[in-house]
Amino acid sequence: MEIPQPTVIRRTVSFATAAFTGSITVEGVTARKVTIEQIEVCLTRGEIPLLIDPQGETINILGPKILIDAVMAKKNTLGTHCRQASLVIALGPGFTAGKDAHAVIETQRSHDLGRVLWKGEALANTGVPGEVAGYSEERLVKAPADGTWKPVIEIGDLVAAGDLVARVDRAEVKSQIKGVVRGLLFPGIKVHRGMKVGDIDPRCRREYCFTISDKARAVGGGVLEAILHAGVI
Repeated sequence: MEIPQPTVIRRTVSFATAAFTGSITVEGVTARKVTIEQIEVCLTRGEIPLLIDPQGETINILGPKILIDAVMAKKNTLGTHCRQASLVIALGPGFTAGKDAHAVIETQRSHDLGRVLWKGEALANTGVPGEVAGYSEERLVKAPADGTWKPVIEIGDLVAAGDLVARVDRAEVKSQIKGVVRGLLFPGIKVHRGMKVGDIDPRCRREYCFTISDKARAVGGGVLEAILHAGVI
């Protein structure tokens, strides 16, 4: 389930991109935007159905055995609770295992990244992005003003420090470092000043733009571990 215009940065490796494009294939797995009536047909094709349902209103209709709250808002924005499914899993801070969800997955880059928590909470949000090749805040691209996001380059392009990446209305958005553009918001989205709108990878490995990151694999592995441990399927 997604919002109509997901603010996803790493669009080339996110099923959320199907909200804009209709479908996307990530490492051989295809997700497709559907209506609730099209879910079964999509599943029989071996694809991931993506519903535009920002409030999760179809959860009661679908009655899932497993519910995963992957909003990553650093708080329980949708009122997720353990009674919604046989197994409820939540990602990151803002949830308490045993109350908001049966299991919480640690998402902060640390020794415990991907760990399944059956009690307690994930580590609090630090507000500081993880370090990549010695860069943290510098690798992020942020909106300089409120307005409409208009990128002038593509994911996978190489940029130098000071290169133009995009415009927000008339305001220019420039890269702070040299690297490969690993993520950009979808064109045309309304943004606000200070909002994260892009990601520059200083490792300059273009292939990393089109494969799932180590962090995403660790978190996904934690979700799978929780499912297998609970034995609900």
